Amino acid sequence: MKYTVAIITVSDSCSKGQREDLSGPCIKDIVEKQNFEVVSMEVVPDNSFTLQNYFRKHIFNRVNLILTTGGTGFSDKDITPEATQKVITKEAPGIAEAVRAHGMQYSNRSMLSRGICGISQKSIILNLPGSPKAVSESLEFVLDPLTHAIDILTGNASNCARND
Repeated sequence: MKYTVAIITVSDSCSKGQREDLSGPCIKDIVEKQNFEVVSMEVVPDNSFTLQNYFRKHIFNRVNLILTTGGTGFSDKDITPEATQKVITKEAPGIAEAVRAHGMQYSNRSMLSRGICGISQKSIILNLPGSPKAVSESLEFVLDPLTHAIDILTGNASNCARND
């Protein structure tokens, strides 16, 4: 089954055209190779209200997976996890923890990512780091378990047990 993905780059400078978005296209390349259908790619400013509205639009449209990149650090403008927290009904901390733990193999700065993951209705939202390198390392690591999570959420699988 082909699942749908919305990609949201959260960046003031990219949204103003002052910097090229490299992470959003990186996400697109990875998910399309895994048979996901990208239904939306957006670049939005670091604004919680705006980001929440984009989340709600995709949740309403029953997008299976909403991936963000950017806005997960320590600066005052980094609001992606807080905006995500306002729209999810269940948190999935293991996924965000796995992203950070896997990233530690490449850089001890991965511990600085505050990204979260959670569920709203039948959509999963995952905050990824802002750099293309970190996006690639993270997403390639968690995409298979995320696909299974979507299977469970949509009723196409009944549990997390593996037979291998």
